[in-house]
Amino acid sequence: MHQFDLKNKTAIITGGAQGFGLDIAKRFLKSGAKVIIWDIDEKELVKASKEINHPNLSYNVVDVANFKNVKDTVEIIVKSNDIDILINNAGITGSTSSLWDYDVEEWNKIVQINLIGTFNCCKTIVPHMIKKNYGRIVNVASVAGKDGNANASAYSSAKAGTIGLTKSLGKELADKNIAVNAVTPAGAKTRILDQMSKEHVQRMLSKVPRGRFLEISEFTSLICWLSSEENSFSTAAVFDISGGRSTY
Repeated sequence: MHQFDLKNKTAIITGGAQGFGLDIAKRFLKSGAKVIIWDIDEKELVKASKEINHPNLSYNVVDVANFKNVKDTVEIIVKSNDIDILINNAGITGSTSSLWDYDVEEWNKIVQINLIGTFNCCKTIVPHMIKKNYGRIVNVASVAGKDGNANASAYSSAKAGTIGLTKSLGKELADKNIAVNAVTPAGAKTRILDQMSKEHVQRMLSKVPRGRFLEISEFTSLICWLSSEENSFSTAAVFDISGGRSTY
C-alpha cells in the first residue's frame, strides 16, 4: 500500500465516524496528518475515537446541513489550527421509491445533507484556505449523480449537484494552490447499503462490469492522492471509481 505524505496537514472529514470516513481518517493518520472527524452521531464519534486511539485524532459533533453549526465549529478550529484538507463525505441515501411517491420531507433532507451540507462546509472553510494559498478539497459524489438511479431521485439529484458544485468551485479557485475534486464511487461494502432494499442493492451490483462492490481501501487510496501535495494540477475534475460502470 502506497504511503502518502500528509505530515503537518490538518484534515476535516465529515461523516468521519464510520464507513468511508472512518477508513479515510485511519489512512490519513498513518500518513502523518492531524485529523478532525465530524459526525452528527456523538455515540459513533466516541466509538470511532476509542477504536483509533490516536493522539492526532479529535472530533466534533456537527450537523453539516446546519450552516451556523458548521460556521461556529470552523471558527473554533481555526483559532488553533490551519485547515489544509476537507473531505466532504457526510451523506445519506434515504429510502428507495418512485419520485411521485417519495416523501417530501425525506427528499428535502437527503438534498440538505448531501448537497447543502457540502456547500456549507466549502463556504466556511475555503476562505481560510485562500488566506494561506493552500488546500485540498474532495467531495464524495456517486455514480448515481452521473447515471441517475431509478427510485433514488433525491440521492441522484444531490450527488449530481455535488458534481456541479465541484466543477464550479474548482474553476473559481484554479488560480490558487487549492484543488477541488469529486469522486464518484459505485456501491461499496459500507453500512449505507443497509438503508436500501435488497432489490435496489442487487440492481446496483448488476451494473458493475467487475461484478463486485468497491472495497473501502480502494476508495481511500484515491482520496489520499487527491488530498496530497502530489495532486498539484488536477482540479474541478470528477474521478470515477465504479468498476467500469461509468466510463465518462
